[in-house]
Amino acid sequence: MNSKKKFAVVLAGSGVYDGSEIHEATLALYAISKNGGEYEIFAPNIDQYHVINHITGEEMAEKRNVLVEAARIARGKIKDLKEFDANNYDAILFPGGFGVAKNLCTFAFKGPDCDVNPDVETALKAMHDAGKPIGALCIAPALIVKVLGKVEVTIGQDAVTAEAITSLGATHMNTGHGEIVFDKENKIVTTPCYMLDATIAQIGEGAENVVKTLMDL
Repeated sequence: MNSKKKFAVVLAGSGVYDGSEIHEATLALYAISKNGGEYEIFAPNIDQYHVINHITGEEMAEKRNVLVEAARIARGKIKDLKEFDANNYDAILFPGGFGVAKNLCTFAFKGPDCDVNPDVETALKAMHDAGKPIGALCIAPALIVKVLGKVEVTIGQDAVTAEAITSLGATHMNTGHGEIVFDKENKIVTTPCYMLDATIAQIGEGAENVVKTLMDL
């Protein structure tokens, strides 16, 4: 294992219902650091689709910026995704959260017909074209599939989401807590995290299994 592996971690805001899932993001960063890697954090400089009250689940009448909100998780050390250069990183990782399917793409609203943020698409394609590993947690594999097509992923066991993924030409594998699917040909590693009814310990296990696999590639 190369102790100097450098990850780009792409966030979608801050908070499960309108941004990045904070447990998944934090435990992914922890796993990278714990296993001897390094990371830089990115997010697109765009408005969130909407803002959700995380107590009531109701929409709030305000606007927030994805980059500014994601900076909360990054402790201010974050870059605009427009600045991403695939040459500087060994792997790219997308934690989950509804923000992935609302801000990075529109999968939450349009399913397989979703649009993808141009900076996200550019970063993903650059890493894939360079033969570099890609990791995705929770709902983020749907984003990977929309951009890359015929790949093998997991989002756990949700039949509706799995059907949407397969309609885009991908292969979906059902998985349980902490389990990963490793697409060797495309160097894509995915795990369900909170797409299952998981504990925070199970989230940490899944995130670490993805990170360790990415590091060995």
